[in-house]
Amino acid sequence: MVLNYIWIAFFLIAFVVALFELIVRGNTEIFKTLVDATFSSSKMAVMDISLPLAGVMTFWLGLMNIGEKAGAINFLSRIVGPFFNKLFPGVPKGHPANGHIVMNFSANMLGLGNAATPIGLKAMGSLQELNTEKETASNAQIMFLVLNTGGFTIIPVSIIAMRAINGAVNPSDVFIPILIATYCSTLIGILTVAIWQKINIFNKVVMSWLLGVTAIVVGLVWYFSTLPQAQISIVSKVGANVILFSIITSFILGAVRKKINVYSAFIDGAKNGFEITIKIIPYLVAMLVGIAVFRASGAMNYLTDGIGFILACLGLNADFVAALPVAFMKPLSGSGSQGMMIDMMKTHGADSFVGHLSCVFQGAADTTFYIVALYFGSVGIKNTRYAITAGLIADLAGVFAAIYISYLFFH
Repeated sequence: MVLNYIWIAFFLIAFVVALFELIVRGNTEIFKTLVDATFSSSKMAVMDISLPLAGVMTFWLGLMNIGEKAGAINFLSRIVGPFFNKLFPGVPKGHPANGHIVMNFSANMLGLGNAATPIGLKAMGSLQELNTEKETASNAQIMFLVLNTGGFTIIPVSIIAMRAINGAVNPSDVFIPILIATYCSTLIGILTVAIWQKINIFNKVVMSWLLGVTAIVVGLVWYFSTLPQAQISIVSKVGANVILFSIITSFILGAVRKKINVYSAFIDGAKNGFEITIKIIPYLVAMLVGIAVFRASGAMNYLTDGIGFILACLGLNADFVAALPVAFMKPLSGSGSQGMMIDMMKTHGADSFVGHLSCVFQGAADTTFYIVALYFGSVGIKNTRYAITAGLIADLAGVFAAIYISYLFFH
């Protein structure tokens, strides 16, 4: 129901803004721009996202099947069981979903988006098996989705690379601010869902895990702060890829040890990759077209200009407003927000306050509406309940954290 209202709002707002552009400003090309946006975004949903995803999905679902037969998923489930049993009370102890969730979360932390997505889809499918109302998101599915929208990433490799390409003196100087901002968004997301679902967050097990993860984050921040700028990107890339390929190898060796036909296990799991990809295409097309027309109409510019005007009237510092398009676009489109981030760096300079803040915005959270369309669409969920609201609260926490931290570090 929420997606229904949001989707309608995208088109209605775009139509009203386009009428204003045509009648008041004389922009005779605006409606052509909107129509072009519907075609280009529809094509992007299928050709640029779904089809490339099919290959990645096929490989990783095959690999996950090997891991399940080798016992790797059950092993991970036992490690994180005490924590996830409290955070996901609807998931039975030892259920494969626990292992899938922690693998997805780990891949996201390492910035391995291509690996995290198919594992996340597998996790959502496992949670759907436990869901008694197949078209309505369960509590566990909502918690899992918000974990993903928080976008907790230890090493923002792609953002550091973009800063280097755009001439930043110290491309990795956004590392610590992004880590803090994305941790804040993820933590607030977890707490929001926990309160909504009446989960006891002060439970000894939950608190010990949260404090433990916090200690690890602090330790990583300290470690990377001691490295020369040039080494941070190298260490992060090498470390992430070594861990990823070690997981692949360990799955295969574990299956060999159990005398499993590895190739057959891979083929059995991979068969579902294309089927799942085809299933999510309508959801992606619907969401990406709505976002595209909203953006193409110029509604985003009016929104940021209005905020800047209000802040100026109140006598408040409005230096951050120029970077807000990245923050507003991130929940809607990851590629759109990345394009805006690059534009901010080109326009204002990679080492300017706006350039820095746009990068922190980009890394502070993940793409809520895309994740909802992708993950819930893969299992046919139509009633998202409060998942989008909780995801946007996490996004908002990331935005506030990004602004505050960027003022401390770069202003």
